[in-house]
Amino acid sequence: MGKPTTLMRLAHSEHPIASPLSDARVDDLIDRTVGGRGSVLDLGCGDGTWLLRALLRNPGLTAVGVDTSDVGFEQTLAQAAAAGVGSRLTLHQGDAREHTSDAPFDAVLSVGAAYAFGGLGRTLDAARGHLATDGLLLLGDCFWPVPPSRAVLDGLGGASADDYLDLPGTVDLVTQHGWAAVHGHVSTQEEWDDYEWAWTGAPARWAVENPAHPEAREVLAAVEKHRDGWLHGYRGGLGFVTLVLHPGRSAVTRP
Repeated sequence: MGKPTTLMRLAHSEHPIASPLSDARVDDLIDRTVGGRGSVLDLGCGDGTWLLRALLRNPGLTAVGVDTSDVGFEQTLAQAAAAGVGSRLTLHQGDAREHTSDAPFDAVLSVGAAYAFGGLGRTLDAARGHLATDGLLLLGDCFWPVPPSRAVLDGLGGASADDYLDLPGTVDLVTQHGWAAVHGHVSTQEEWDDYEWAWTGAPARWAVENPAHPEAREVLAAVEKHRDGWLHGYRGGLGFVTLVLHPGRSAVTRP
């Protein structure tokens, strides 16, 4: 059984960037990757918040996002229209692995979406197929700061130690795929905690304030399960790194 619809809608309502990153860090990463460029593609865009933030910081930018779910698209498109950038934002529901582009993009984002491609290496290869020469990729993924314990793996819902690499192994894999890391950020414990408290807090508050709603009990149970997995399991045992990557000489070149 999947997570209740209301939980999916509320989980990121107070932390729209669905990753353990502060607002200031998000702006910095956007500026480093997208600043001054003409077009950006987000592979696994979630509700499109990264792209909306990028558009608001770059007046000449056009942005395209693709995600298997369209949850949140309507709200993000409405926010974009209200901010006067709606004509520059396009969001597609579909498989990011199958997305095609008529022209290369000046920047590509893929943050926390490697699972959609079957792993980090395949994500890197997919991004390269959309990126112009001298474009930049913003890549975000988890890593193991220390070898994961059984409590960490159980807290993540039965994850496998093979799901991620350690930080050196993650950067080595990026390099092996022909990319050059030109900037990186490892999320702090404070960023992780802010993210997790927001993820669990907003749905929990909604559930206790709306006890008669048919999903209230289910939402609260899901929140408590997630919070227990975090606090008793993977808190401090899961890392997140965000890298700004240059493709070197292997980027696609199209007329």
